[in-house]
Amino acid sequence: MSNSSSITEFLLLAFADTRELQLLHFWLFLGIYLAALLGNGLIITAIACHHHLHTPMYFFLLNLSLLDLGCISTTVPKAMANSLWGTRTISYTGCAAQVFFFYFLMSAEYSLLTVMAYDRYAAICQPLHYGTLLGSGACVHMAAAAWGSGFLNAVLHMANTFSIALCQGNALDQFFCDVPQILRLSCSDAYLREAGLLMVSVCLAFGCFIFIVVSYVQIFRAVLRIPSEQGRHKAFSTCLPHLAVVFLFISTGIFAYLKPPSISSSSLDLLLAVVYSVVPPTLNALIYSMRNQDLKDAMRKLMTGCLSAAIDCPCSSATVSLCMS
Repeated sequence: MSNSSSITEFLLLAFADTRELQLLHFWLFLGIYLAALLGNGLIITAIACHHHLHTPMYFFLLNLSLLDLGCISTTVPKAMANSLWGTRTISYTGCAAQVFFFYFLMSAEYSLLTVMAYDRYAAICQPLHYGTLLGSGACVHMAAAAWGSGFLNAVLHMANTFSIALCQGNALDQFFCDVPQILRLSCSDAYLREAGLLMVSVCLAFGCFIFIVVSYVQIFRAVLRIPSEQGRHKAFSTCLPHLAVVFLFISTGIFAYLKPPSISSSSLDLLLAVVYSVVPPTLNALIYSMRNQDLKDAMRKLMTGCLSAAIDCPCSSATVSLCMS
């Protein structure tokens, strides 16, 4: 028996026991991580470099890509390192940092998706007032509110979780530090305070979900009243990527955290956690780039320009600064 003051590290759940499977998991996670970095990095760079994409929708999309990069970087690199070196440990401080950043970025992302639903509502249902409702100042304030709400939520969860006495060892049945898994190590009923905070977070998340649903009901009603088929198609094309990302984010979260206890198992929890924490940050960039022609054109120009620069400047690392100039 031990308490939280004597715990210096936690043991994460290993993906496999054999060295071959550990290396397989490392290469699989490396491929996923690089795909997420490439996709979200291209979106961020394309939006930043092309002035015609400096609109509220793309401003929020840039913030979404930043959050996706941060989210997948919170969990995957440590899992890759553990698989590569055949270890399971994470320090107490590292675990607290992982909890903070994971809840910060995921909460901010959900808040931002709610803001993006309002953006689509204003663009389609209130087009004449769109510039007033979502001016540059309003967009910055909305994005800051999303990031700020995520930060506050993360601080509360981290402070509550790591102030609870832990008496059930230090082994977590998860590949990263997750609050429900840490609560299983708590003493007696000491976890009820954090469980209450989790319920408050769930209620707030449900309120955001209702707002998104109501927004899209109004959006679809407005789109169906558009007389031209081309106009309806254009309106739907700006909404479907966001709707797909929302569905992916919410559905994976529900399966991961709200599944019935009767079907819970270590292997299932591990699989759902991977799907919830890794798949959305990787696929969000693909979903938006597939359905948005302006973004695809900007990303194509960006990649073409990079390739042209590389071909026109075949220099070694020793002379790269001269070629760049």
